[in-house]
Amino acid sequence: MISITGLNVNFGAVQALRDVSMRAETGKITAVLGANGAGKTTLLRTISGLKEPSSGSIDFEGTALVGQRPENIARRGIGHVPEGRGVIGEFTVEENLRLGAMTAKVNLHEGLDEQYARFPVLGERRRQHAAKLSGGERQMLAMARALIARPTVLLLDEPSLGLAPLVTAQLMHLIHDLCASSGLTVILVEQNASSALRIADNAVVLHLGNVVANDTATTVAADDKLRQYYLGMVE
Repeated sequence: MISITGLNVNFGAVQALRDVSMRAETGKITAVLGANGAGKTTLLRTISGLKEPSSGSIDFEGTALVGQRPENIARRGIGHVPEGRGVIGEFTVEENLRLGAMTAKVNLHEGLDEQYARFPVLGERRRQHAAKLSGGERQMLAMARALIARPTVLLLDEPSLGLAPLVTAQLMHLIHDLCASSGLTVILVEQNASSALRIADNAVVLHLGNVVANDTATTVAADDKLRQYYLGMVE
């Protein structure tokens, strides 16, 4: 479990997160939703050590994460797939995956085989440069690069960004199945609230850095006020 208490994050005079408290339960998908500028990406960057909070705590399996270096947080089992996919276009699919395995104590060949079994299209394109993949394939590669290190927690930042609706649906189904089959804990940041709520167990809604809802995904999806004013979900 990841437990966040009273988290405050500033960018100069701008406060990006205000007294944020939430939990991501083991083996569950927690969706973090809200409009642009709500603080969603900042939350993930703070969990993974890329941004230092001004106050508050982040606890992961009894270990305090605040103040730890990003590489140490990754070694503890927290994988981060940033917005924009983050793959290296000049590298082949397999070279990108090898990068993901560099700091992990995993057998490289076993790790590659595992990801190619999970994402067969990547196995078919292992010698192809990442720049030539489709948007959905690049997102799969970004996820596989994080998963090859066998994390217990996966932070996903806007995985559906720029993808067609059909590809988004396939990706969400993949995330759901991955969590169900492996017990992976997922924190899913999404602006596409309807897609995220369909697969999430719990949901946190942010607005201008504040938590305005923290409940089951079913409860959040059924709240007309949240849907209309904070999530942009119109019937």
